[in-house]
Amino acid sequence: MKIRHALWVAAQIILVVVVLALLVGQFLGQPVLLSYVTTDSMEPTIDVGDGFIAVPPELAGDVSEGDVIVFEAEEIQGGGLTTHRVVDETEEGYITRGDNNPFTDQDADEPPVSETQIRAVAWQPGGSVLTIPFLGTAVMWLQSTINSVQLRLAQALGTRALLGTQGIAYLMLGVSVVLYVAAGRFESDKNRERDLSRETGTSSHKFVALLTLIVVAGVTAAMVVPAESQEFGIVSAEFESDSPTVIEQGTNESFNYSVRNTGVLPTVVFLEPAGTRIDTEPRQINLDGRSAANATVTISAPEETGSYRAFVQQYRYLGVLPSPVLEQLYRIHPWVPIVVIDAVVAVPFYLIGIRLLGGSRFRDRSRSRGSWW
Repeated sequence: MKIRHALWVAAQIILVVVVLALLVGQFLGQPVLLSYVTTDSMEPTIDVGDGFIAVPPELAGDVSEGDVIVFEAEEIQGGGLTTHRVVDETEEGYITRGDNNPFTDQDADEPPVSETQIRAVAWQPGGSVLTIPFLGTAVMWLQSTINSVQLRLAQALGTRALLGTQGIAYLMLGVSVVLYVAAGRFESDKNRERDLSRETGTSSHKFVALLTLIVVAGVTAAMVVPAESQEFGIVSAEFESDSPTVIEQGTNESFNYSVRNTGVLPTVVFLEPAGTRIDTEPRQINLDGRSAANATVTISAPEETGSYRAFVQQYRYLGVLPSPVLEQLYRIHPWVPIVVIDAVVAVPFYLIGIRLLGGSRFRDRSRSRGSWW
């Protein structure tokens, strides 16, 4: 019986992790562990609505011909995340094509894909993409339901703050706080029924762990969502021009790049230029809540005339740790500060919750049905 219960709990945890990974990835605009396709461009490799394991590019290693990548397209269906296969590599970037398409994306005016545009690489054990049937279909339905709830709440409360991706973060934090307070009130009431609730119901440890996951998701979203990969399109020309995007070949041009913090918490922003033709000064900006600052972006035009692209990637971190500490963690890897900040928030939250609730269990209304947990 214990083995069956353990397997049942494990299956539930896996299901929750899968759904959260897909939803969070969709809201953040980049895959988190899992992704899925919404068109038939990758059939028969990946059918419409099927999911797949999305490996972060930092872990996947160098992208090569034959890899299936998730990238931020500029022209395909108006731009956005696209899952296609790399069929060639040039000096300008990767050439991509859907397995079901007769022509490459670049034949349809999509520029070659740069490293900074790649969000994930599909896991291909044995050379074939491992797919999860209908996973995307289920997540799209759930996402539609959540968007509907957001809209209704925004209309009822008369605010647009609950809409969009940041609205999801606010809702998750709000729900976790409400449940946290409710759990504290329950703790005082359950003392009168300890003998009735000792053996059945949901473990407080699991309840607090679920709230902690919600808080961590909200904190992570607050850092990842506002970050962006800013593209600068320039033309290397044989002549000088008053336009900042037309630069005389072999020279460089500098201009201001505004960085904003629309949240209420202090934020540390790191700017990482992609390529040798672009630089920023400074590389690190400390922003107070609801403030803005300018960085200077300098772009060099190649000797060969033509159109070129350059990118600046933002990495944002909540200022819950000293700026020098965040800088050292960032130098290890841009994701390390996020993991540490999540831990700094999650561990006290969980310990305080366990301290408030002790080892109690949330009593089920109907004992015969058992506990979901």
